[in-house]
Amino acid sequence: MTDHDQFRELIEAYALGSLDASDRTSVDEHLRSGCSECSKALEEARWLVTRLAYLAPEAVPSDILKGRLMHTVRAEAGSIRQKARTPIWLWAAAAAVLVFALYNAREAYVLREKIASMQKTTVASMQDREKLRGQLEEAKRRAMIMTDPKSQTFVLPASEKDWPQMKAMWHDEYGLCVMGHEIPMPKGDRTLELWLMPKTPGSKPMPLMTVRPDQSGSLYLVVAHPPEDMHNTKWLAITEEPAGGSSQPTGAPMWMGSIS
Repeated sequence: MTDHDQFRELIEAYALGSLDASDRTSVDEHLRSGCSECSKALEEARWLVTRLAYLAPEAVPSDILKGRLMHTVRAEAGSIRQKARTPIWLWAAAAAVLVFALYNAREAYVLREKIASMQKTTVASMQDREKLRGQLEEAKRRAMIMTDPKSQTFVLPASEKDWPQMKAMWHDEYGLCVMGHEIPMPKGDRTLELWLMPKTPGSKPMPLMTVRPDQSGSLYLVVAHPPEDMHNTKWLAITEEPAGGSSQPTGAPMWMGSIS
C-alpha cells in the first residue's frame, strides 16, 4: 500500500474533524511533507463539507404557523392603525422575515444534526476497521506460530481431572500462542489470566493476558512479545481472576506447564 492509499482513507474523516489524535497527527505530517495528491483530496473533501447545506430537503412553513403569524399581524395592525398609521404591507413584510428566520434556524439545526451523525458514523467505521485489522493481525500471527516447524510445543495439564489440558506453542520470532477447547467458563464476570514465571531467582509471576472462552469453550491467547524469552521462562500457568485481571495470582493455577 502506498502513502497515498494509506492516507486517502483518512482524508474525509480529517476534513470532518473526526480523527483521533494519533491519526490526525499522522495526516498533518504527511500533508506537511508536500504530498500534492493528498492535499488536493483534502481540498475536495473540505469543499464537500462546506456544501452539505445543499443536501437539506426543501421545506416550507406549515399552514398553521403561517395562519397564526398572519392573524397576529392583522390583530396588532388593526389596534394601532389609528395611532401609528403603519402600512399593512410593512407588517406582512415583518411576518415574512420572521417566518424566514424560523425556517432558516430549523434548517441549520437539521444540518448540524446531519453533520454530527456523519461524524459519529465515520468514527464508528474507523473503530470497526481498526478492530478488524487487529483481529486479522492476531489470526495471521497465530497461524505462523502454529505452522512454523521452529515453534516448540508445551502441554499445560489441568488441575482437575475432568478438564481438558491446554497447549502452548512458542516461536522465538513470532511469539507465544496458548490454546484450549471445551474449557469451562469462569464464574460470573471472572476471567482467565495467563502468567509467565521467569527462571531468575526471586522473580514473581508476570501477567500476560486475560481471556474468556467463547460459547463453544474454545480460547486462543496470542502474545506477540513475551516479556521473557523461552529459555528464561520456568513455567506458564492460567488462573481464574476477577474481571480485568490481577497483578499477582489470587488463586492456585488451574492449568500449568513447565517450559524446558
